[in-house]
Amino acid sequence: MKKILLSILLSGLILNLYAQNPLADSGVFLLHKFEQHIGKETYHITNNKNSKTYTADFEFVDRGSPVPLKAELRVNPVLEPLRLNIKGNVARGATVNDEISISGSQAHVKVDDSVYDKKIQPLTFPIAGYAPTIVQQVLIQYWKKHHEPANINTLPTGSVQIKRDGSDTLTYNGKPLILERYTIGGLIWGNEFVWTDNQTRLICVITNDAEFDKFESVREPYDSLLSTLIGKTATYSMRLFTKSAMIKTTADKLIAIKGGTVVDVVNEKTISNATVIIENGIIKKISKDGEVAIPAGAKIIDAKGKMLLPGLWDMHAHFEQAEWGPAYLAAGVTTVRDCGNEFSFINAIKDAIDQGKGVGPEILKAGIIDGKGPYALGIIQAATKEEAIQAVDRYKENGFVQIKIYSSVRPATVKYICDEAHRLGLTVTGHIPNGMTLQQGVDSGMNMVNHVQYVYSVMKRNKDRSIDFNDSTSIAAINFIKQHNVVIDPTLGVFEMSFRSVKDDITTMEPAFYTLPLPLQALLKNTGQDSTGARKFKPLYESMVQIVKKLHDAGVTIVAGTDQGFPGFSVARELELYVQAGLTPADALQTATIIPARVMNVDKTTGSIEEGKHADLIIVDGDPLKNIRDIRNVTTVVKGGHVYNPGQLHKLVGFSK
Repeated sequence: MKKILLSILLSGLILNLYAQNPLADSGVFLLHKFEQHIGKETYHITNNKNSKTYTADFEFVDRGSPVPLKAELRVNPVLEPLRLNIKGNVARGATVNDEISISGSQAHVKVDDSVYDKKIQPLTFPIAGYAPTIVQQVLIQYWKKHHEPANINTLPTGSVQIKRDGSDTLTYNGKPLILERYTIGGLIWGNEFVWTDNQTRLICVITNDAEFDKFESVREPYDSLLSTLIGKTATYSMRLFTKSAMIKTTADKLIAIKGGTVVDVVNEKTISNATVIIENGIIKKISKDGEVAIPAGAKIIDAKGKMLLPGLWDMHAHFEQAEWGPAYLAAGVTTVRDCGNEFSFINAIKDAIDQGKGVGPEILKAGIIDGKGPYALGIIQAATKEEAIQAVDRYKENGFVQIKIYSSVRPATVKYICDEAHRLGLTVTGHIPNGMTLQQGVDSGMNMVNHVQYVYSVMKRNKDRSIDFNDSTSIAAINFIKQHNVVIDPTLGVFEMSFRSVKDDITTMEPAFYTLPLPLQALLKNTGQDSTGARKFKPLYESMVQIVKKLHDAGVTIVAGTDQGFPGFSVARELELYVQAGLTPADALQTATIIPARVMNVDKTTGSIEEGKHADLIIVDGDPLKNIRDIRNVTTVVKGGHVYNPGQLHKLVGFSK
């Protein structure tokens, strides 16, 4: 009887100790996308005499698609790695299957079907990317154990750079909670932000997944801190750029650009050998060189032999990490419409740029609203009239200029959203929700439509998935769009990327591909189809290209948008595809300059190089009016009185040049 009582007491003691420190040998991280809780990672730690094993079961569901991942990391008692096995998905279309074992200075590596042995240097750690979270915790502990080196080599490839970035005092359960803050570079494009407690237990990591989307993992008890940490991430990440010696933080009051050819996108003409005077970020004078005096003290830019164009627009951006800011500017993009983001993140990013505490284009915010259900995205959702009104009002109060409808919104709710948006002076863009046609979306109040797929879907299709443009259904669809003044951002580049054969040379799409940061190259190079899939989708994609020309010829308003892709460069690719479709280079350039400015009702202040407008402009080597690919040759970017060097901007975010 005494033995039984002793056993009960000991069991109770163990349970009590576990309750006080439940994360000693297991734990749970809650996984989020667009701040929405979509899954969890459960890990267990097994301690043996000569090793410690971390087993992770990581899984989330993204818009109806399961994304499962299992991993096992084994280290010795002093955290030297011995083995990593990881298999599964890291996004809906991205898989990983790595087996890495380490013995002394040798590693045996298996990546998918590739198997090899590799001699490794000291300070080498196996890790496959942002997931699972527990492996990142061990990585940070390993870094600390080795006295916080500047660089750690990673297997199967690459390296990471971990840096202390300060600490944050937050309120948790009514009490102050101090968390240490770190940045990790090398696992994704740009920097992750990671917070740990004073025992180096990882509390939160804010990163981006293999679809470029914002992704967060938070230790289960601390989920309430997520929104605050997301906003802080935006501020801290922008601050990294303004602290860089590459970036001049003060604007030039007076700028004179001499000798270049100004492209007038409004009147479709050029002014050769021109001088442009800029004062306090406003274009004060445009004249022939020699006809205007250069103000004393002006910064002089020699543009002889080059062309001056308005800064480009991306009308379908998702500014989901701070690195997009310099990347956009480096490619000549000075304005973007953000078509859906995390509320606190995009507000903080825009505030940082507007206040001179960040580097990036002008951001026009479109607030995303989805419906409810298994395919929903984000945390701002509406199923009733009251919820629709509340969501629209919240966006309006916080400086959003447009509403974006997403795919799970119910048809009745679409009208509630549009009615409230229009009442407040906002326009509405978005996806055509499931179960609706483009015509029904427009009849419910949508002013604009994202993605050419929704035009394609209401046309007459042939058996090979091509469009019969002579069919009355197809003709009626284009007529409807024109008669209702619907604005279309086709995002052709997204479909080109999705339907291409991965065996094709990617540099035909993006000539600067091999200047991209290595994590981006790895992510983008394998996006597409096998040869069979590419052949199957070719008629569909070619019809999408033709649709753009048909819409343009019918007088439909088209604006250039990318939906991400190659950061910054995809705007140039979108314009190249419009020219391939049959638009002139001048027409294509208008879709990324004056036309989006008109669509967003800011053409009185931007969108063209005219006296009195904001001096958002680019200097290009070559003539994009003759060869649209020359739009890639940006040598100088001017925005808000700041003069930027594209090469320096690119190096700031990890591009090789």
